[in-house]
Amino acid sequence: MAWASKAGCKPALHFGRSIRSHSFGPNCIPLMGFINWDMMMTGWEMAGLAGAAVAAGAINAVAGGGTLLTFPTLLAFGTAPVTANATSTLALVLGMGGSLFGYRRHLQPIRPWLRRFLPVSLVGGLLGSILLTKTSNETFAKLVPFLIFFATLLFLSQGLFRRFADQHLAGAGAGRPARLWGAVLFQFAVSVYGGYFGAGIGILMLATLGFIGMNNIHEMNTLKTVLSSLINLMAALWFIAAGLIDWPRMAVMTVAAVLGYYLGARFTQNISPARVRQLITAIGFLISAVTFYQQFLR
Repeated sequence: MAWASKAGCKPALHFGRSIRSHSFGPNCIPLMGFINWDMMMTGWEMAGLAGAAVAAGAINAVAGGGTLLTFPTLLAFGTAPVTANATSTLALVLGMGGSLFGYRRHLQPIRPWLRRFLPVSLVGGLLGSILLTKTSNETFAKLVPFLIFFATLLFLSQGLFRRFADQHLAGAGAGRPARLWGAVLFQFAVSVYGGYFGAGIGILMLATLGFIGMNNIHEMNTLKTVLSSLINLMAALWFIAAGLIDWPRMAVMTVAAVLGYYLGARFTQNISPARVRQLITAIGFLISAVTFYQQFLR
């Protein structure tokens, strides 16, 4: 479904410290249906959105950060920033079904971890989405490049840190519980961020999972995918209730994202764990560079 109106009528979007609903000028007559071609998606737009969603799904299946493809693509086609964020979130969370299907044989081993991280992920995701509709995201957005960069460094060096922790904490008998509770608290913070914006939460989760002792990269990716989907689901439900979704664009991106998630989940399992780790590290540094450029240099 698309909105169409008579010529010369432009919807007005108002954004301040809180998100307000769409409003139309007095001369606007919104009509249901695809009436005005100028208000429709062109073939180029559909192709652009689909291509971005396929790539984003594949990247999310490996490490996360697909939002950095879908969000700017929506902006490039004229979607308002907050609507673009909400639409991207819903499209990618619905598309995650393809990734979960690709990782289905790894679901059983991660169930104990899932029970530990599920509650804080749901609460954090909902809290973050509420914060997005109540406060400005400018200050928090400036932290994104540094969070992703730091998490990528953690992921890159997690083997060394885990061996250090095992040697110095095992004797005290408090290493594993301390790391577990620390990981749960960090997961809550990641979930709040995920509900707020979400780019790079996969990198943050993978770094955390490595520190608590997980070493199977495919099981880590499976757990990361499940938790990410739940965080984004809570945010998407709140965005739907707030009326922030561009439904036609969301539909196109969801179909494409399903394919991207499935391909990413399927083919990364045919790559050696070392190669997957290298790919995740490269994606993390790339996302950090892109977000730094967007926030401070552009």
